[in-house]
Amino acid sequence: MTRIFAAADIGSNTAHLLIAATDGNLVMRVDNFNEWIPLGEVVARTGEIPKEIVQQLVQAVKEFKAMAASKQVESLYLFATEGMRSARNHAAVLKKIMVETGIRVEVISPQREAELSMRGVLLDTKNFGIDMMFEIGGGSAQVGRVSGNKLEQKESLPLGTGRIIAESGLRSPCPEYALKAAINYIESVLSTSRIDGRGSVGVASGGVGRGLWRALHPDSEKVVALEELDYIAWSCTRLPIDRIVARFGVKQKRAGTLLPGAMVYAALMRRFDLKEIVISEFGIREGAILEMASGKIKP
Repeated sequence: MTRIFAAADIGSNTAHLLIAATDGNLVMRVDNFNEWIPLGEVVARTGEIPKEIVQQLVQAVKEFKAMAASKQVESLYLFATEGMRSARNHAAVLKKIMVETGIRVEVISPQREAELSMRGVLLDTKNFGIDMMFEIGGGSAQVGRVSGNKLEQKESLPLGTGRIIAESGLRSPCPEYALKAAINYIESVLSTSRIDGRGSVGVASGGVGRGLWRALHPDSEKVVALEELDYIAWSCTRLPIDRIVARFGVKQKRAGTLLPGAMVYAALMRRFDLKEIVISEFGIREGAILEMASGKIKP
């Protein structure tokens, strides 16, 4: 029996709603809506969520609630990740959202974030024999070693695109000092990783990975090579944002994530000796939908 659910995550780059039908095994998208809210960069710079962004979040949740009601979903589940987790004032923000919308937002752990992403990723990669999974957001990067389509090791690293921008001043076009600062920061963080060894088949999930994929592969080929990520990073260090938008066919706000995103994915691939990665079209929201259908998530 097919059922319709809604899952929304307040991430570190966007607040994103997915309404989907599922039989518990497959997920079919009914509607999607997202709003660009750069929590990762703002919180990395200031340590908290400012009033104007709180209001954006409240308005986004109101819209999510209305859209879910219009599709007559069985239930609506909202959760938040690193941008909200690391904000000093997140308890007050969550309370305000609850008071003004009647919706409770759950702040999930990095481990839970990786688990939900893995559940979603398997919708289109379960037969690939993947042994590494990556998801880069605005505030953090989830890294997992996979065996038998299960996460054997997982960790969260402060390598989100917004955090890297805040730490280094990275921008497009990029001055040499900012590029070096970003490289040094990424290398320093990766040196603390507890996951060792080589990989053979890696999969990337999330908006940053899909943004790179769409920029590089308008033909929808799902395999992205390390050399392609190096190319896009090289291009974005030299081009202003409007030229990046025109060259790669991405939206302006997504264009700003291409440089740090390509740098982090390339660094992860080199660390685990991967020459290419597969881009999954699914991820954390689809994982949440499947968990709702199984009764493991009860909003």
